[in-house]
Amino acid sequence: MSKIGIVIEREYMERVKKKSFIITTILMPMLMLVLMALPAIIMNYVDSSATTVSVIDNSSMILPQLKNTESLTFRPATDATVDSALTRDGIDAVLVIPENILTGNRSGLKYYANGPSSVGTETGIVDQINSIIETERLKGYNIANLDDILESVKSNVSLTTVRADKDSEESNSSMFSYGVGIGMTFVLYMFLLIYGQMVMTSIIEEKGNRVLEVVVSSVKPAQLMMGKIVGVALVAVTQMVIWGILIALMSAYLLPALMPADAMADVAAVQSGNFDSISDQSSIEIIQAVGMLGNVSHILSLIALMTVFLVFGFLLYSSIFAAVGSSVDNIQDASQLTSFAVFPIIFGLIFAMVAATDPMGSVAFWMSMFPLTSPMVMVARIPFGIPAWEIALSLVLLAIGFIAMVWLAGKIYRVGIFMYGKKPSIKELIRWVNYK
Repeated sequence: MSKIGIVIEREYMERVKKKSFIITTILMPMLMLVLMALPAIIMNYVDSSATTVSVIDNSSMILPQLKNTESLTFRPATDATVDSALTRDGIDAVLVIPENILTGNRSGLKYYANGPSSVGTETGIVDQINSIIETERLKGYNIANLDDILESVKSNVSLTTVRADKDSEESNSSMFSYGVGIGMTFVLYMFLLIYGQMVMTSIIEEKGNRVLEVVVSSVKPAQLMMGKIVGVALVAVTQMVIWGILIALMSAYLLPALMPADAMADVAAVQSGNFDSISDQSSIEIIQAVGMLGNVSHILSLIALMTVFLVFGFLLYSSIFAAVGSSVDNIQDASQLTSFAVFPIIFGLIFAMVAATDPMGSVAFWMSMFPLTSPMVMVARIPFGIPAWEIALSLVLLAIGFIAMVWLAGKIYRVGIFMYGKKPSIKELIRWVNYK
């Protein structure tokens, strides 16, 4: 086995055999599913706080039409002032409605609470009063059968998106694509930071206990650096492959078992392109999302592309982390220099959110071509089905960026591993690069 192969094997086996790796690899997909389902479970089984509101209605028109809900109870104020109303038992807040609430365009409500107020409570009050005001203003036009007219003109259309640029009629859910794109971006963000810093920490530890001085006597510094980077990259790929298999199994077997039969019939209709036979047209977006989630080949292709961008992105960023680790003697000294790697990753995450909102925009395109941001931005765009040539071009540019960064980091690494006792300045790092 070659010397670089020995380094790769050591770095890989040292991390894969750890219990923490095995536990996180198996439990992480399940934990992600639990975290996605937990808010809905909490909303269904946990009662929201109830608020009793004393209403001072100076218009005399709103209070009689306010309706109590599970979380809101309205009571007419028997006191003329807010302070006295707040002191009454069982009263949590006081709502003051101005006299010109129906005629004033900018008249505002006053809400006095005895404690913190929830967004749901305030939204519930405002929505009810806006509805009452609109109804009362419409009554002023003296239109006969107004309620019947308003009911008859209500519309609830559904939008089915079909890719016309594909060979077959293919349904596409923007909601699903957005969620998957953001999710893949955060996974990539986490991998780049965690495993990149793992490379840096390993180098700092070996440099601190003088192991590197012994190793470089038989292995070239460039071989040692690449061995560490590739070894840790294989750990990340191993974890990603296992996650992909688990997600594919859940998509193929667990999802159909959990979905009702009628819902799965709608999903099958969407997958076959028979949109007219869907029983609930108002839920077409959700049905499309479930259909794409149940498409195992589609899910595997997304994970495969994300893994490719993970590998190239990690090789690029880990070379920066390796250069930082070789330049310092401890983690504290590395904190300032790591900004050269961390900030581009954060910028990539920010631009990825923009790209998920507008995947064909100019910002999304150019940021998915720039090597330092392309791993995060491109994986946010891939679920939307962007042209294959854009993905290929992004990978080529990312590979070129990786080669350039490895060359640059290698020059710093070969000098830095022998430097002790002083954190280098930017000028010194530039001087190391120029050494021959």
